[in-house]
Amino acid sequence: MTDNYFESEPIDLPIDGTLDLHTFSPKDLKYLIPDYLKECFKREIYQVKIIHGKGKGNLRRSVHALLDRNTLVAGYRLAELFNGSWGATVVALKKQI
Repeated sequence: MTDNYFESEPIDLPIDGTLDLHTFSPKDLKYLIPDYLKECFKREIYQVKIIHGKGKGNLRRSVHALLDRNTLVAGYRLAELFNGSWGATVVALKKQI
């Protein structure tokens, strides 16, 4: 299996603290999420909302596994009822590493 990550065109993604994964393939997450969190950290955005949808929970589990391994992450939780509920995860980034 080959990894075509570096062969694709860069995507212009606004760095505003909300990452909606609906337009991305699950195979892109291993690069997308760490890169997005790194850019948020650089811009001093320390709370990030990742919208993964509700579905069967596979995408949510993948997102949480990536967050567990990311050194920038101080913690995370599912969003509040009116902020995405279990279809979104709110991530707190460390303010310094």
